[in-house]
Amino acid sequence: MALFGSNKKNYSTITVKKRDVPDGLWMKCPSCGEIVYKEEVAANLEVCTKCDHHFTLPRQARLDLLSDKGSFQEWAGNIKSVDTLGFTGKLSYIDKLEANQKKSGWDDAVTVGGCTLSGREIGLGVMDFSFLGASMGSVVGERITYLIERCTKEGRPVLLSCASGGARMYEGLLSLMQMAKTSAALSRHAAAGLPFIPILTHPTMAGVMASFATLGDLIVAEPEALIGFAGPRVIKETIQQDLPEGFQRSEFLQDHGLIDMVVPRKELRDRMILVFDYLCDN
Repeated sequence: MALFGSNKKNYSTITVKKRDVPDGLWMKCPSCGEIVYKEEVAANLEVCTKCDHHFTLPRQARLDLLSDKGSFQEWAGNIKSVDTLGFTGKLSYIDKLEANQKKSGWDDAVTVGGCTLSGREIGLGVMDFSFLGASMGSVVGERITYLIERCTKEGRPVLLSCASGGARMYEGLLSLMQMAKTSAALSRHAAAGLPFIPILTHPTMAGVMASFATLGDLIVAEPEALIGFAGPRVIKETIQQDLPEGFQRSEFLQDHGLIDMVVPRKELRDRMILVFDYLCDN
């Protein structure tokens, strides 16, 4: 007698149609590993709703965050990058610029201008890592210098959101000269008794870090931002030693006295208003 005999059932295959889900609605947080809804993260200032990991905040969103609604007016937008050295490689410098302009919708790595913040007139600049790694070329240096010098003349404090991978290699020595130019402008701004507050975002490195990003009256950083001159991998290979946990992150640098405060993005606007109320005469 067969064990299953003739009572063996015939199971038909059931096909379940998967509901189509549009691409790009969800993303995985690199810190907590949770799958989060993109629209919720965007509404939360690009901060993870599960663990508070800070994603990159788009340039326009950061301009909106640090200025009163409708008050920002761009300055120095007519200053454009040119290929002074005739750089050639896999792509020319002009090709690189055009590709990044098309991708980002912006003409270079920094936008500067005047605005109000809680009614106070300030100068505001925002560097954007998505444009050629926010590399500091002549136009980046010139726009930031213009921002500082105009604010010195008009008696405004300066707020500058920093991000960069370093000098713009396509411009060679001309890029490195921006370190001295921006620093000199800040020296004159300080002599006029006017505040300068840099906000270090992820990442702020190399020549930017070695010049205007660390010349503030108060140096502010977002949580877990990578901040330094050379990257941790290069340093580790150079000194042949393991680096401390959290090395070159905002919290580590605050603990060791390089920066003054680490401010979560959702608190950043109110904190900057408070700082300017304390530092400014009116």
